[in-house]
Amino acid sequence: MKNSKKYWALYVRLSHDDGDKTESLSISNQKLKLLSFIKNMPEITDYNFYVDDGFSGTTFERPDFKKLIHDIHCGLIIGIIVKDLSRLGRNSPKTSYFIHDFFPSNKIRFIAIDDNIDKDFFDFDTSNDMIIDIKNMFNGFYPRDISNKVRSTLRAKQADGQFIGAFACYGYKKSPKNHNKLIIDNDAAEVVKQIYALYISGVGQNTIAKLLNASSIPCPSEYKKLQGLNYKNGNRLNYTTYWTYSSIRHILKNEMYTGCMVQNKSFRTLCSKTVSALPKDKWIIVPDTHEPIIDKQTFDRVQLLLSNNIRQPSLKKNIHLLAGIIKCGDCGRAMVKISRNNKSVFVCGSYNRYGKNTCSSHRISESTILRFITNDFNKLLKETDNLEHFLYKECTSVNNSSHNLKPDEHIHFKINRLEQKKRSYNEDLNENLISENEYDNFIRRCNLQISALKKQLDKTSHKKTDNISSFDFGNTPAVISEMLKNNEISKPDRIILTQMVNCIYIYENNTVKIVYNVDHL
Repeated sequence: MKNSKKYWALYVRLSHDDGDKTESLSISNQKLKLLSFIKNMPEITDYNFYVDDGFSGTTFERPDFKKLIHDIHCGLIIGIIVKDLSRLGRNSPKTSYFIHDFFPSNKIRFIAIDDNIDKDFFDFDTSNDMIIDIKNMFNGFYPRDISNKVRSTLRAKQADGQFIGAFACYGYKKSPKNHNKLIIDNDAAEVVKQIYALYISGVGQNTIAKLLNASSIPCPSEYKKLQGLNYKNGNRLNYTTYWTYSSIRHILKNEMYTGCMVQNKSFRTLCSKTVSALPKDKWIIVPDTHEPIIDKQTFDRVQLLLSNNIRQPSLKKNIHLLAGIIKCGDCGRAMVKISRNNKSVFVCGSYNRYGKNTCSSHRISESTILRFITNDFNKLLKETDNLEHFLYKECTSVNNSSHNLKPDEHIHFKINRLEQKKRSYNEDLNENLISENEYDNFIRRCNLQISALKKQLDKTSHKKTDNISSFDFGNTPAVISEMLKNNEISKPDRIILTQMVNCIYIYENNTVKIVYNVDHL
């Protein structure tokens, strides 16, 4: 029963992913245990349940837990009660952070019944803290052990040529008799054959995409959804519903179509759930596990054509000011710069390449965008009390999802973000949305930043990153020095844009939204 006044939070969680099935009470029984406990606590008159059923304790990206944190920020929570420490979380560093730092700083009392933990915000008993940390450490070991055993089993199945993915690749489907075996999906397989035949005949990948779209043939993600599968596109643009250069290229490079089972191409971390690609020598490839759609000779010929069709960089082209930054606010694709009547305008990349059936033009002049950026940025500067601190925060902080990380974790987070940007630039290159020269400049800058961050990792044990004096303003670019001096910028600069701006979204009717990199704006 939730009231407008302050109340206690009763938090329950259950997940089979990290082994809770074997050691935890059910959700209903957890609730009964908490209700029985508070009967002996007359000070608890108002309470509210927060329930995350089916969410792993290795991550804190849980709906009701996030709601709980929000309500704490709103000053609604007196204390939190859980069945045991593992219900709060199985990520030892983050769980300890909430118990030792976040809860006390917000004057929250924390109780874990089965672990006999009752920690008030003014409790300074370090021996109790040590017990909590030891139990959190062991709670973290359990899902890791389960995960390792599961991975070992899956790798054995992969080595045996069994398919273990959630969804078969386009052109195949899981056998109804054995879900670890692939069989041909005749309708989709015919499209795959058509793609290979067109490419061998000399038709380019973009043209193939246009032909398929013109024929109203559903792209792979849409096709799966039409088959009743709960499929979500794991690529950068989740809502793309049409064929693209990337989707055609992915099919042309997929060795699965030759009858080989190709798996273990990526791995997912236990706590962050981030997915990273593995090098090809780590892939598990087993030949002749299923019926081929494309013969090996045809596949090899296509790979040769693909390798010979690599575009050479044009050093004559200069990187434009907004390259890699400006995106369509509706479909998410990069805006393309074109010239009309000696004037530079930007249009949606989807619209420019695939037509009005994919997205609208979102046409906007370059001068309009630059004027908006200049005005918005100067407004931002005037509203910032301490510009030096503002710039320091940009160089040392990341977005909201990482503000509770330690200094070295901040750096790792930044490195991962830069690696993601590199993958995004590669997709833009494949889509012909940026030039080879632009791509090279992007990658060069990202690699330099990654290299600098890795060097910084070596210094984190000797130097506190939360000390503002550690930032060397003497080495700032000239444009930033100008800002520090004048608290104003006369016109947008590439350096400033790439350092301060995460993305610029363009909507219809010349509506512009700037997303800055700093988390406190």
